Amino acid sequence: MLEPLIYDLSSPGRAGVTMPEPDVPRFDFPADLLRDDLPLPEVSQIDVTRHFTRLSRLNMAIDTNMYPLGSCTMKHNPRINEDVARMAGFAQTHPLQDPVTVQGALYLMYQLQEFLKEIAGFAGVSLQPAAGAQGEFTGILIMRAYHRDRGDHKRVKMLIPDSAHGTNPASSAMAGLKVVELPSDARGNVDLDALKANLDDTVCGLMITNPNTLGMFEEHIEEVVKAVHAAGGLVYGDGANMNALLGIARPGEIGFDVMHYNLHKTFSTPHGGGGPGSGPVAVARHLVDFLPGPIVRPRPGSEKDAEGVPLYEWFTPPKSIGRMRAFWGNFGMLVRAYTYIRVHGEAGLRAVSQHAVLNANYIQARIKDVYPIPQGGRHCMHEVVAQGKLPGAPDVRALDIAKRLMDYGFHPPTNYFPLIVPEALMIEPTETESKQTLDAFVDALLAIAEEARHSPELLKNAPHTAPLKRLDEVKAAKDLVLCCRVG
Repeated sequence: MLEPLIYDLSSPGRAGVTMPEPDVPRFDFPADLLRDDLPLPEVSQIDVTRHFTRLSRLNMAIDTNMYPLGSCTMKHNPRINEDVARMAGFAQTHPLQDPVTVQGALYLMYQLQEFLKEIAGFAGVSLQPAAGAQGEFTGILIMRAYHRDRGDHKRVKMLIPDSAHGTNPASSAMAGLKVVELPSDARGNVDLDALKANLDDTVCGLMITNPNTLGMFEEHIEEVVKAVHAAGGLVYGDGANMNALLGIARPGEIGFDVMHYNLHKTFSTPHGGGGPGSGPVAVARHLVDFLPGPIVRPRPGSEKDAEGVPLYEWFTPPKSIGRMRAFWGNFGMLVRAYTYIRVHGEAGLRAVSQHAVLNANYIQARIKDVYPIPQGGRHCMHEVVAQGKLPGAPDVRALDIAKRLMDYGFHPPTNYFPLIVPEALMIEPTETESKQTLDAFVDALLAIAEEARHSPELLKNAPHTAPLKRLDEVKAAKDLVLCCRVG
């Protein structure tokens, strides 16, 4: 039985809160900006509390269940991050304040820039991009600006492996570049022959994810980088899978020219429900002048404050591609990521990656005899890609397995991605999960495989215990219901 909607509880005259008198002068809004036809519900505070608490219990989240969305890195968000982000000196600042009054915030941003440079081996960082996809777009604009600054206007082609994130070709196309897809070889690496066949003086660069979306470390990554550079192109690193490399490998040292981070993946800032994200961009020394501004730097020749810390200021690089976002980025996410890095330190960040890789390989080892593993069953990195094609269950698909997992109390993994793996189940446990949780998850997958062979209708009609049964997902996408009231 569905709970009553908040509008059904409305009764004239009820109020959930009494607003205090304003502490700023009252303002009469222009009449054409006001309207009378906004029938908001009139409800008591307890009704509102119960309504939203009930709604929250209908959701599956990292705080309630294992959330193994491959490529999304849905890890635990440590509560100390939230405590720090809510400190008054951070939460109650305004982006238009005089920099002199927000030196603590600028100090944090500068230190985060330095941390991100060190972690990935780059020379410069901009914290401005608001999400990973915008970070990609920013990096591509930097690459394009670099070539144009050198008078090389014919570089209009971006090479992208077929195992890339879907945003890679979209970001390249938005920047006006022609996308050329490169196939993967039998072991899940970018095909070297195809790469070399497409390298010429029209190549702007290569966008590559390492580890790639098959969960594999590119075995020939140094050769790939050298080949692109020899052709005059640049190498863009999609940093979405950086959770596998912290403290172990630095893309800048491998030869990458530019890379974006996903703070909302690697550094535990929350991103369930669509945001907010944060996608800082890191670049090699020859691209520093093109970073979007403003960024934070110590004031040249400035006086020291009472504690000997330099004063900080905003700075726009001389050849900057310009501003990518209003103000300074999603500052609350920057505070959370900074806290996460400071709490873990060098050894702790390395341990994050070690445990993430260990967890993924443990799952792969336990399911590989039941669920097909593509690309020859190589050891994976932070995620394992399996196939929902089970011997003895020809009519069962990956979607059915994912829906049935919900009945066992687990959020489904990513389905049908990467696109080059038929019936893909992309599983990323992150470092968050314990062996007990991993065993329970694997036991559920193995039990579902048995059900698929003997009782496939259980999977075809799943989920059975969710608040809503299986939906027509095509209809749901095309026929949106954007109001909580029917009619």
